[in-house]
Amino acid sequence: MNVALGVGGGIAAYKAAELARALVEQGLGVQVVMTRAAQEFVRPLTFAALTGRKVITGMFPERQGEDTLSSAIEHIQVAQESQALVVAPATADLLAKFAGGIADDFLSTMYLAFTGPVVLAPAMNTNMWRHPATQRNVAVLRERGHVIVDPEEGFLACGMVGPGRLANPARIAGVVAEVLARRRDLEGETVLLTAGPTEEPIDPVRFVSNRSSGKMGYALAEAAAARGARVVLVAGPVSLPDPPGAEMVRVRTAAEMRAAVLAHLAEATVVIKAAAVADYRVASPAARKIKKTAAPMTLELEPTADILAEIGRIKGGRVLVGFAAETGDPASEARRKLETKNCDMVVGNRVDIEGVGFGSDQNEIMLVLRTGEVIELPRASKRELADRIFDQIVKLCAAAHARQ
Repeated sequence: MNVALGVGGGIAAYKAAELARALVEQGLGVQVVMTRAAQEFVRPLTFAALTGRKVITGMFPERQGEDTLSSAIEHIQVAQESQALVVAPATADLLAKFAGGIADDFLSTMYLAFTGPVVLAPAMNTNMWRHPATQRNVAVLRERGHVIVDPEEGFLACGMVGPGRLANPARIAGVVAEVLARRRDLEGETVLLTAGPTEEPIDPVRFVSNRSSGKMGYALAEAAAARGARVVLVAGPVSLPDPPGAEMVRVRTAAEMRAAVLAHLAEATVVIKAAAVADYRVASPAARKIKKTAAPMTLELEPTADILAEIGRIKGGRVLVGFAAETGDPASEARRKLETKNCDMVVGNRVDIEGVGFGSDQNEIMLVLRTGEVIELPRASKRELADRIFDQIVKLCAAAHARQ
């Protein structure tokens, strides 16, 4: 396996040499990319000696006679050949460039061309780390699914004491090993996912629905594809870009979602019901727009099909994961769903907490397992939580395969 190691311009750049050595000792091929500022702190020769590879120091050839065309597309080649991108130290400048999509040197350009897992280890002055702009950039990068190895607290080169010191290189190398291990751990699995709300028509212009944005389901789809699974995403009406690598099936009503799920069930080894399917639909939708009058109007509702329960009855050797979004105690409802709908795991969360749940980019959840174990995951981006959910699903898949 190959990793690209980006080195930013800060006093902690010298620690990146220790990180490069640790990665090489893991048996990884390490391609170092240094910013111009990084070269003011550590010479490229140091990294070349540690990795046995030429260090990339710029976008264009420095000496006359070098292959200009090869240099011009080298950032694409490195991005394609690397299974992970690690940046240490990730300076405030680099975090801002990555978050904003600025590509003005080799490292920031390669970042935009890279589609694999990204590990960022920030290091900077305490005040710079705490600045709202930096924290906003870090939040954006977390939401993209990047792994942030938070800086440690201690005495800094500037004389201040506080957070900002580069994490221990051994710790960063350990995180990289974990990320690479999970990268293809769903290979061979077909994940059937549902996401978003459904819309149940009242008449041609009105419908009954809910506040689901689909963000959690889309984050799960992106995480599953990144870990090597084939992903079939049955999505209700949402305003989100398609997750990379997912096969999209778009539906509108609960009945359409049920039909799509059953149509793809035979090929699925993992089923995740993250959609907020409407519990009721209008019994007899009007064929024409209902005109407003002064009189009250009553809608007759009838229950929709319980897709999760139906899959639970016929699931066979598949791994089945449900969701329980509640305004009270999600744990009790998650346990009820686990038992009554034959799930292997239920993800519970409260939707009445400010800043998480429907429409938010963050969530705080609990994983209720058939073993009785309850794993509480604190507030984090939905993309980050998606990987934590799949960490458990991978174990469930291994147990399911062992039983077969």
